[in-house]
Amino acid sequence: MTVVLRSPQEFHAWRKQQKGSVGFVPTMGALHSGHEELLKQARKNNDVVVLSIFVNPTQFNDTNDLDKYPKTWEQDLAMAEANNVDAIFCPRYDDMYPDNYRYKVSENSYSNLLDGAHRPGHFDGVLSVVMKLFNIVAPTHAYFGEKDFQQMTLIQGMVESFFMDLQIVPVATVREEDGLAKSSRNVRLTSAERLKAPAIYKAISESKTAEEAAEKLNAQGFIVDYVTDVGTRRFVAARLGDVRLIDNVQI
Repeated sequence: MTVVLRSPQEFHAWRKQQKGSVGFVPTMGALHSGHEELLKQARKNNDVVVLSIFVNPTQFNDTNDLDKYPKTWEQDLAMAEANNVDAIFCPRYDDMYPDNYRYKVSENSYSNLLDGAHRPGHFDGVLSVVMKLFNIVAPTHAYFGEKDFQQMTLIQGMVESFFMDLQIVPVATVREEDGLAKSSRNVRLTSAERLKAPAIYKAISESKTAEEAAEKLNAQGFIVDYVTDVGTRRFVAARLGDVRLIDNVQI
């Protein structure tokens, strides 16, 4: 039976009763099979599994995007129970930000590239809420998908920089059969956009250069924020209609 805990105080009381390793999967809900893979990895390798569901306002630079973020509580609860999650932490904004976001965590280098360059303040919000969640949950392992590779890298750096006592575990991107990276935002695509969306993965995988990939996507009607090679990975963010999709591949 999965227990649902709503406040940090409620969670702390429950956490004190737990023994052994704790695997943690932080999410904003609207769970899909990509999240399920994170939960499976956590369940396989830990004594206790915690899932958090919190749509974090401070990481949305576009209030319309926040308003449209899908909420699927009953489906999320069913997935948690099917994967033997021990607890869901589902706080309110006032519980997570009693200071109304006066204090925040910032990174001033890598966070300014890629998504950070197009979404001002986004990674401040991500790092701030993740640190809060780590402090509340006190996990031994936390699981993140490689689809959000920049986010995962920044969180890993935060953990190292602040001497936090947990291990970040990367999990490979889960894809649809046609190559589209699983994302909670995919449900907002129209049927025509959904048919076109796999071109993102195809372009970044098959093109010799980032410039070539961007040209292919522009030609197919995507609005490209960026296609950029950083180190050994190629990153993309592109819009179909009002849905912004990201992906990355090893090159």
